Amino acid sequence: MANVAVIGAQWGDEGKGKVVDWLASRADIVVRFQGGHNAGHTLVVGGNVYKLSLLPSGVVRGKLGIIGNGVVLDPEHLLTEVAKVNAQGLNVGPHNLRIAENVPLILPLHPAIDKAREVARGANAIGTTGRGIGPAYEDKVARRAIRLSDLAEPAVLSHKLDELLLHHNTLLRGLGAATFEKQALLDRLLELAPLLLPYAAPVWSLLEDAHHEGKRVLFEGAQAVMLDVDHGTYPFVTSSNTVAGNAAAGAGIGPKQIGYVLGIAKAYTTRVGAGPFPTELHDATGKLLGERGREFGTVTGRPRRCGWFDACMVRQAVKVGGVEGLVLTKLDVLDGLPELRICTGYRIDGEVVRRLPASIAAQERAEPVWEVMAGWSGSTAGARSYAELPAEAVKYVRRIEELVEAPVVLLSTSPDRDDTIMLRDPFAG
Repeated sequence: MANVAVIGAQWGDEGKGKVVDWLASRADIVVRFQGGHNAGHTLVVGGNVYKLSLLPSGVVRGKLGIIGNGVVLDPEHLLTEVAKVNAQGLNVGPHNLRIAENVPLILPLHPAIDKAREVARGANAIGTTGRGIGPAYEDKVARRAIRLSDLAEPAVLSHKLDELLLHHNTLLRGLGAATFEKQALLDRLLELAPLLLPYAAPVWSLLEDAHHEGKRVLFEGAQAVMLDVDHGTYPFVTSSNTVAGNAAAGAGIGPKQIGYVLGIAKAYTTRVGAGPFPTELHDATGKLLGERGREFGTVTGRPRRCGWFDACMVRQAVKVGGVEGLVLTKLDVLDGLPELRICTGYRIDGEVVRRLPASIAAQERAEPVWEVMAGWSGSTAGARSYAELPAEAVKYVRRIEELVEAPVVLLSTSPDRDDTIMLRDPFAG
C-alpha cells in the first residue's frame, strides 16, 4: 500500500480537513510538512468540531502525528491548541505527537514584524494572517532562526537571540513599532523548554523506521499550490513551498516515499485575502456560494471571495503539484443553480492562453474564457455513490476531469466525513 500526500489545488480552504480526516482513519502516521498556524482545518467527528491550525489532523483519530522540519512552529500556539483539543476529550501529548528537533520557532517578534510591515504597505498590503509565518521563514533561510533543539542549550539560545534581535529590532524601529528585550524572550523560552522538548524527535529517523515497517503515512499539506512561494500568484502567496514535492524536504524522507499525490479542489473557487482571481463573482451568485458554502476562513474568520470553477488554474496546479488524482469537495453547494460556468482559459491582450502567467500585471489583465453547462435541480447533498447523483452533476464532474487532466477519485457531498464517494482508493497507489 502506498503513502499519500494531500495538497490543495486552488488557493487553499478547499475542505482538506474532512478529506485528511477521512484518509487519516486509514493511515498509521499523519505528517504536517510545511506552513504554520496560518493554515486551518475544521474536522467534525462524532458530533464534535475540532478547529486545528497546527496539529496534524490525524491526532483526532488517535494516530501518531508528526510536525516536520518544513513547518514553522509557534510554541505558545502549539501548547494552547494541545490544551484546547485535550479539553474536548482527546489525549494529545509526546506519546502521539512528535516534532522535528530542527523545526524553526516563531517568536513574538515575528508577528510584530508581520503586522508592522502590512501596516506600512497600506493599500498594497499582501493580506497575510499577521501570525509571523513569513518572517520566521525569512530567519530560517537567513540562518538566524531559533530551532526547537536550541531550547536544550541556554548558552546557544542566548547567543542566537543576540543575532536575531540585532536584525529585528533595527527593522521594528525603522517601522515605528515597539522593540523587544532579550531577557524577557530568553526567560520565556527557558520556561517553555521543559514543556516543548519532550515532543522533540529526529522525525526523519521515525519515518525511516515506519517505511521499513510498511506503515501507511499521510502527508498533510497546508494552503495550496497556487499559494506556493515559487509557483503561486506571487507575491500574494504563502512563505513556503506547498507542492507535494516539498513533503520530502519538509519531513526528511526520500522523494519516492511521498507516494500517491492527491489534490483537493472545490467544485467552485474561493480565495482569502488579496491577489488575482479571474473567475471571482461580485454578484448575487457569488454571494450565494459564500452563504451556502459557509465561506469564512478557519484561522482568520475573514469572508472568502467566491467564483466559478477555474479549470485552467487547477490544471496548472495539477501539473506543477504532481497531482495524480483529484478530490472534488462541496459539490452540493451548486445544487439548484440553473447554469454553471467553468473557466477553460484566459484572454490576455487578445490572446487566449491555458496558463496563469507569472507577471502580476498580466494576471490582473486575465479575463476568463467560459464554458457554460446546465445545472441540476436534484440534490447531491449526502450522496455516497455515483448512482445517487443527478446526470448533470456527473457530466459536470466528468468535464472537470477532462479539463484539468486528472481523474476525480473522491467526491465530497457534505461536511460529514462519511458523505464521500470513493472512485479509487488513494492508498492503493
